[in-house]
Amino acid sequence: MTDPAVPAAAAPHAPPPHVSYLVFRLERRIRACLDEALARHGITTTEYMALSELRLRDAPSSADLARIAFVTPQAMNLVIRDLEKRGLIAREPHPDGGRALRTRLTAEGLRKLQRCDRSLDGIEAVMLADVDAADRRRLAETLTLCARALHPEAHPLPPDLHSAENPPPTRP
Repeated sequence: MTDPAVPAAAAPHAPPPHVSYLVFRLERRIRACLDEALARHGITTTEYMALSELRLRDAPSSADLARIAFVTPQAMNLVIRDLEKRGLIAREPHPDGGRALRTRLTAEGLRKLQRCDRSLDGIEAVMLADVDAADRRRLAETLTLCARALHPEAHPLPPDLHSAENPPPTRP
């Protein structure tokens, strides 16, 4: 049986696949491996993303975490509530007052995150085994440039790239 993640030989005269298609397939494969690895740690991929972001940023809002994890704010609120119950994060009132809560990683949350990071390191080691260090750096830089280029606030698509199938984004 063939692995659906590995493309079969191309048909004669077939155009090469779009880079975005290849990136999408890679993302789906990484996600499947990550879901499986994180499950062994009792963590979902969305929880891992939230914990990782809490390590990187000083008390991001729940809405920020939702955008980063590609989930709704309501779903992120459930994730945050569960992580807090498990002692992986702590929430405290914002110093400026109001209803906003600051969310921070606990020491236990950091330990759990570091164990999960080692699983991701293993996935990346397999994925990049045949890629040398210079190409790895170049790949990381190129993917970062691509992500920045498609960030709607930074670089909206030119009007000529919009069509009936691909209308311009609406701003709230």
